[in-house]
Amino acid sequence: MPIIVTLDVMLARRKMRSRELAERVGITEANLSLLKSGKVRGVRFDTLARICEALQCQPGDLLSWEPGPEPADDPDAP
Repeated sequence: MPIIVTLDVMLARRKMRSRELAERVGITEANLSLLKSGKVRGVRFDTLARICEALQCQPGDLLSWEPGPEPADDPDAP
């Protein structure tokens, strides 16, 4: 996927655990884990804003674009 999520890097820089961030942002640890792994199809801007506020960072510190193949629309596709 060309969008790379570097949330785990920012958590490490801020010495914050996923559980603490999830509590501050108001999302489940499971949803935060999915976001960290890049297995989500989107993120709401208000959620992104709360994450940035909690981590004192910019959206660009959490997301980057790299050229690569687009994911298939069919989740069962190879």
